[in-house]
Amino acid sequence: MDGPSRADARLAAPAESPFKGKTGLARIVQAFLNSLAGLRDAWRHESAFRQEILLAAILVPLACVVPVTGTERALLVGSILLVLVVELLNSSVEAAIDRISLDRHSLSKRAKDLGSAAVLVTLVLLAVVWGMVLVPRLA
Repeated sequence: MDGPSRADARLAAPAESPFKGKTGLARIVQAFLNSLAGLRDAWRHESAFRQEILLAAILVPLACVVPVTGTERALLVGSILLVLVVELLNSSVEAAIDRISLDRHSLSKRAKDLGSAAVLVTLVLLAVVWGMVLVPRLA
């Protein structure tokens, strides 16, 4: 055999995704539309996301009216947004696992449990930040 095989060539240079064709402003607009679709899907299919949006709808306005410094306000709001970000990532992991197979498998369970644990850690972080910022104000 003289040159690299066809399989070697495929391994060396993976094909670009057909979804990666846009550049410039068109890419930004498409990315924005995809993000909105993701938020819509999360709202439609993820009850935990809806619950966390409700929590955010209560806590973000509260963070805007409590008498705290700008940095403290950023920490309060940032901790809320971080919960939403991690929930979206957890939901994407769960959807990908379910796309691969709905069969029970220890690695699928581990992936889903780790995503859930990440959400729990961010909820604990939210409680710690809000406690550390607000408890001294109330005492």
